[in-house]
Amino acid sequence: MQAAWELVGTPAARARYDAGAAGPIGAPWVASSSSAPRRDTRPASRSFGHPGGWRRERYLVEIREWVGLGDPIADPYDARLVRSAPERIRRLLADALAEEATARELAGLGVGFTVWHDVAIGPARGDTAGADKLDHLVLGPTGLIAVQSEDFGGPVTITRGDVVHPTGTAERPLHALAARAKVIRRTSRVRVDALVLVVPNDQLATGVELGGSIKGVPALVARVERLASVLRAPLPGTKPIGGADLFEVRTRLQESISFR
Repeated sequence: MQAAWELVGTPAARARYDAGAAGPIGAPWVASSSSAPRRDTRPASRSFGHPGGWRRERYLVEIREWVGLGDPIADPYDARLVRSAPERIRRLLADALAEEATARELAGLGVGFTVWHDVAIGPARGDTAGADKLDHLVLGPTGLIAVQSEDFGGPVTITRGDVVHPTGTAERPLHALAARAKVIRRTSRVRVDALVLVVPNDQLATGVELGGSIKGVPALVARVERLASVLRAPLPGTKPIGGADLFEVRTRLQESISFR
């Protein structure tokens, strides 16, 4: 999670980040080929929602509560402040930045894809860890893919069908993603074709690792630099979708999705 505050740890970095710049700010999160500003003129994928917005807002609330509501904070993204905060607060910022990095990759998928960010998967329950939202939902010719962005703060591996990570918790990220996808399937009456967990490039030894399937839905973990290529190709166990079927799925999602 060091990258989280390196991105915003100086006034200059903050200014570039708030302006939406890529380049050096995004370097810890995306491949070198993707870290430069997008220069081509091809239409981006259509997107809805605010990637990273919920976690960034929670970070600002919790960092102020931790410091003390009566104490002014000159810069809530100050590197020293972030380093001194509890792990749960640091991770909120790290995961927000991970979502934003994922969104930049998803924007490059092209006009054939539609992306929804920060999708609500049920009534807000006062949850402060994001369990009641799906980070990204991607619809395109390769199907409907549920995508979750995570920064575990260190290397991850896949064992017994789920991710082993260094956070020290018992969370099972792929199974948690499958539970979110189940809610989407039930509320929107659509089939979710695959589950993709996205991590920073330096947290996965290879570009993509398969996690088997969870209740018949293929699951995998991917570096953020590989995400676009993964979603453009048919995933194992999925079927391409197009024409009237694609239009119907998009319509159902547009009519049923709300945002966190």
